[in-house]
Amino acid sequence: MGLVSSSKEFHWMTSVFFGMIFCKIVYELTGLLSNLCFKGYTKLSNTEKVEWNNRGFSTFHAIIVAVASLYLLLVSDLFDEDSRDESIINRASTLSDTILGISIGYFLSDLAMILWNFPALGGLEYVLHHGLSMFSIFLSLISGQGQVYILMVLFSESTTPFVNLRWHLDVAGLKSSNLYICNGIALFFGWLVARILLFIFFFYHMIIHFDEVKKIFPLGFYSLLMVPPVLAMMNAFWFWKIAKGLIKTLSKARHSQ
Repeated sequence: MGLVSSSKEFHWMTSVFFGMIFCKIVYELTGLLSNLCFKGYTKLSNTEKVEWNNRGFSTFHAIIVAVASLYLLLVSDLFDEDSRDESIINRASTLSDTILGISIGYFLSDLAMILWNFPALGGLEYVLHHGLSMFSIFLSLISGQGQVYILMVLFSESTTPFVNLRWHLDVAGLKSSNLYICNGIALFFGWLVARILLFIFFFYHMIIHFDEVKKIFPLGFYSLLMVPPVLAMMNAFWFWKIAKGLIKTLSKARHSQ
């Protein structure tokens, strides 16, 4: 039993470490490739270059966890209601543990950069978001419980590439381009699906499985009741800002024609 525990702990730590190294590598590659492929990169201020590169590894992390979460939730039979007798709350796999570990490594790296450059890379709302996300993922990883809900939330990271592309286009002076407008529309609908409707389903799933949810260890149970509503309110607030921004962009585009 001790060997199993030690093996799991080593796997968790390796995944977290890989997530941090992955962020560093992609950060450096983003700067290198941007310098070679995008002439405007050299004209950016040092602060803008840091954020440009930071959003590079943010995008890669979002793609990886979104694809992995989608696979684990819909394609694999890990969380299929009828696939096994084990409670859906207690189901986990090597892949799901790895994804959670990598995400902790990412959030640690990103949070460290946010705090080091505060508030250039984001204000207190980003610190709160990352802190709550890391705390929830950590509890789920070490307990092996509630991973189905963590993966649902991680899938909402699928909107991050659109957020980052909007920032990149803005800094590159392409705010009036068709790509900026199309990305804004994609962000609006992507956010609606992945961060509004998905969270509604999240709470619905919790309600119909509440007898199982109640069996999660106390700290995990109360965290599951408190953290997702906070994230949902933040998502709703940001969705309101996205909607306002899209309306403003479409209005400008219409008047410029």
